[in-house]
Amino acid sequence: MTDTPWKTDDWFTSPWNFAPEVTKDWKFPDNIRIHDVTLRDGEQQAGLAFDYDDKIRIAEGLAEVGVQRIEAGMPVVSKDDARVVQELAKRDFGPDIYAFARCMVEDVKRAVDSGVSGVIMEVPASPHLIKYGYKWELERAIDLSIESTTYAHDNGLEVVFFPIDFTRSDLKWVIDLIDRVGKEGHMDGLALVDTMGATSIHAMQYFVRSMKERFPDIPMEAHFHMDYGMGVANTIMALSEGVEVIQSTVLGVGERAGNVPMEETVMALRTLYNIDIGIKLNKLKWLADMVREVTGVVVPSNRPIVGDDLFKVESGIIATWLLNCGDEFQTEVMPFRPRMVGQAEPETVMGKGSGIDTVKQWLERNQIIVPETKAMEILLAVKDWALIHKRLMTEDEFKALAESLLDS
Repeated sequence: MTDTPWKTDDWFTSPWNFAPEVTKDWKFPDNIRIHDVTLRDGEQQAGLAFDYDDKIRIAEGLAEVGVQRIEAGMPVVSKDDARVVQELAKRDFGPDIYAFARCMVEDVKRAVDSGVSGVIMEVPASPHLIKYGYKWELERAIDLSIESTTYAHDNGLEVVFFPIDFTRSDLKWVIDLIDRVGKEGHMDGLALVDTMGATSIHAMQYFVRSMKERFPDIPMEAHFHMDYGMGVANTIMALSEGVEVIQSTVLGVGERAGNVPMEETVMALRTLYNIDIGIKLNKLKWLADMVREVTGVVVPSNRPIVGDDLFKVESGIIATWLLNCGDEFQTEVMPFRPRMVGQAEPETVMGKGSGIDTVKQWLERNQIIVPETKAMEILLAVKDWALIHKRLMTEDEFKALAESLLDS
């Protein structure tokens, strides 16, 4: 760790992040990995449908940025899904390839046939979901889990046990379920699953500590959803308590409000915690744009890390800061340099919030020479224009407006 991990050539965050009072209880693992679920859980977002070529393209993009594991799909769902899983499993392109399966032997057989190295095995883990959602007897969930995880292990697969609706269950009941699966079946890893995104960061700390205390030798993974916007914070809280794997998607695509977005999580780790997990940050914007193109999802222009307008500056005072600081002191104005994530350099834009310094910059750029009073007149005209059109001005529109005022 550098002497000032909060302030480097590429980012400037709060020094409080690294105060001894803050860091003294950190238990971050030495080797944190990404397990990407875009191809499986991500596709469960309403309206998304990936064909074979889409999935191969996304998987290749994930490999390009350095993702360590890819959940390629659920072979039992369709022949197309099985074909994708088989194709990715036979490639030697970097990531380990996992399949997803219900805790049923038939599902696991399909995963074995696909040639993957591991399998994520789901089972309902809350009595209310088993009773009302699945209409099973509680003991059936346990019996199926033991039988299918044993079968997966006997056939050479790494087994990550994935209890659905984990965080809304009775903790003792679900711990007993996991304990029985571990003893009577098989479990190489355990996913801590917040299916409904319904856990606070304080409860997450309690949850992880409880599981680490009961299962100290089992590697754990964080699979959280964004229903209350807490998934990234909860994931980092879980990592700080020793969880080793982040289950995430590109752009946070997924069921309802989506899964934890990889871009925000890895950048928070890098710049707020000085933890590098091996992801090529300068390709994050490229990957996000590619997945947006494939999926057609609407990405807010100011979305963290990858939004198109994230580094466009309209506010007059901020634009003045940017112009005064230049490239050398860019992180005095921005929390991190845009090129760090593959974004274009910051630029001033023209709109209702613009100030006189932006107008002067644009006038100079267009070689329009005016006195100070005329520059202020142009600024006021820009504001009026923006109120009417309710958008930013283009360079040509600004030039036309300025020239019309010069002729008046």
